[in-house]
Amino acid sequence: MLARHRIDERLWRETMRALPFVRALSMDERQRLRDMALLFLAEKSFSGAHGLPVTDAMRVSVAVQACLPVLELGLDAYAGWSGIVVYPGDFRVHVAETDDAGVVHEFDDERAGESWPGGPVILSWDAARHAPDMNVVIHEFAHKLDMANGEADGVPRLHAGMDRAAWAHAFRTAYQGFCDALERGRETWLDPYAAESPGEFFAVMSEMFFTEAAEARRRYPDVYDQLRRFYRQDPAARSPA
Repeated sequence: MLARHRIDERLWRETMRALPFVRALSMDERQRLRDMALLFLAEKSFSGAHGLPVTDAMRVSVAVQACLPVLELGLDAYAGWSGIVVYPGDFRVHVAETDDAGVVHEFDDERAGESWPGGPVILSWDAARHAPDMNVVIHEFAHKLDMANGEADGVPRLHAGMDRAAWAHAFRTAYQGFCDALERGRETWLDPYAAESPGEFFAVMSEMFFTEAAEARRRYPDVYDQLRRFYRQDPAARSPA
């Protein structure tokens, strides 16, 4: 595949310009990311919802951002599913939730992204392109990694040598502190959506680990260290482009 095909040079440069957090990668990392993105595009199928045409630029942008978290893990981390659905903007999903009293509440929820266990990743292209305070692509693909060992509960399949208790302590302490700050009405650096569940906290922290690495390390050093071990990358240590 790599011998027969390549990502167009101009398209690659345009993608790099649009994703500043990728430009800090070394030349070797960029080449490996480019190769992985090409293989990702060969393995995954894209479809546009509501008549949206999915262009090569859209596909490459999603592929690059999806591959960044697994740059040192390999594409097998995304095995078992193939579909990526892209909506023009946010989309509605029907949600049924059971409260502590056992009462089921059903409602329509507007979302910028969604991941299904064993199923597709669904993205809002408007959010992927324009949302200033989130990276919906990394967020949803972090959920995919989290689902590799079951539900998206904020504890993905950890590597040999990682301490599950240390992971749980770092994330539990940070999550509880974040939720407490929100309840007290304090402004937070993280998107308040991270308080929805430990799984959402993991996905939001994964976004910031790659896109705002130095600040993530400063504000959440223990969580950053666990993510560094999990993703086998240290984005805050990379020199700015």
